[in-house]
Amino acid sequence: MQTPLKIAVVGSGLVGSLLAIYLKRAGHTVHVYDRSTDIRKTEFSGRSINLALSNRGWRALDDLGLGDEIRQIAIPMDKRAIHIGDTLNYQYYGKEGESIYSLSRGLLNRRMVDLAEAEGVEFFFETRIWDVNMAEATLQTGETERGAWTDLPYDKVFGADGAFSRVRHRMQRQNRFNYSQEFLSLGYKELNIPANADGTHKLDKNSFHIWPKQDFMLIAMPNTDGSFTCTLFMPFEGENSFDNLKDKATLEQFFALHFPSTIDVIPNLVEDFFKNPTSTLVTVKCFPWTFEDKVALIGDACHAIVPFYGHGMNAGFEDITILNQKMQQYGDDWVTIFKEYEKSRKPNADAIAELSYRNYMEMSSKTADANFHLQKKIEKHFSEKHPDKWLPLYSRVTFSFRPYSEALALGDRQKAIMDEVMKLDNIENIWDTPQVEQRIIELLA
Repeated sequence: MQTPLKIAVVGSGLVGSLLAIYLKRAGHTVHVYDRSTDIRKTEFSGRSINLALSNRGWRALDDLGLGDEIRQIAIPMDKRAIHIGDTLNYQYYGKEGESIYSLSRGLLNRRMVDLAEAEGVEFFFETRIWDVNMAEATLQTGETERGAWTDLPYDKVFGADGAFSRVRHRMQRQNRFNYSQEFLSLGYKELNIPANADGTHKLDKNSFHIWPKQDFMLIAMPNTDGSFTCTLFMPFEGENSFDNLKDKATLEQFFALHFPSTIDVIPNLVEDFFKNPTSTLVTVKCFPWTFEDKVALIGDACHAIVPFYGHGMNAGFEDITILNQKMQQYGDDWVTIFKEYEKSRKPNADAIAELSYRNYMEMSSKTADANFHLQKKIEKHFSEKHPDKWLPLYSRVTFSFRPYSEALALGDRQKAIMDEVMKLDNIENIWDTPQVEQRIIELLA
């Protein structure tokens, strides 16, 4: 059991609100600060990508007994539905019964804040934190950055305030703090497929839908109200880019050419496209994540990643699982808790950043490639016969709790093996023969 402390969490997003519940359950007084208005009172902004909750995220919720509450607003997706021209191919994610779950970010965030308040966590919305006195774990708040500030003293401060974290900004001003941010040349825009008149989904609701186009792509994920949240990923500049879609006629022509199967299902294309903002994608890396026993970063504040593996939230929730394990292990020794937490998580955060970046290549171009589908089929066939010898990379990342860093290393090894297998003569006809199976076993040895 820990000595009760007064703890501040900056950021009321998914990671901040779940962390607050963990800290409250551990016996602490918890205050959450956010510069935005209460998400339960705001309209959603049209700049969200639906979340894909998988095993790591569910574990963090289930450990608190909250998983079933969240399952009520989640839709299982057991496969990719790949739209190429007028054809539709399905690619199953894992073994029978394994799914990732589609959730509306806004809906989940509202529910998490409700659950945290029910635990006794206090929220302070529309409160700007401008700076942190790290040595004293004191937040400094005020109306403006240049005006008068009020000190809010705490025992500990957690920065869960996202990729452009104010708490991290303060930590960056100390010696030997490493920091990098890298923006993709791609942006994204939210679109919408509304429900049918009777409330049913216009497309298969248990699929993650992809329209792959090499250097750009459209995806769609189901919502419980029968709609789909769509996201168009595209370069900002260049031939096929946001820059070139400046008027209604060009936009409609572009979609008719590249995404013909969406014409009937996205009725408000023009309105949504020009109304919703074009958002950026950034990878953030930094170290250290903690300061003495006073301040710690968590989630996107220390490791924002691009969304192509659907693991931003899952990785943030896993941060909380690991932090909680260290709290139980080391009691009141917060110096050790913080050190062990960042030591455990940093290599895994770097690994999922790399995996997420690579998965864009897979989703945008390889999903349209017949060889890639064959390779996936061979891997699945082999792993079903030899589960002790081969777990596909996607399953290792999404349906296991093994470290991301291990998944990255083993995934590289498996890729080298599959590159050899795909060179075999007549592979498309002999893919499920003992000869191919034997070759994989040799290469593994």
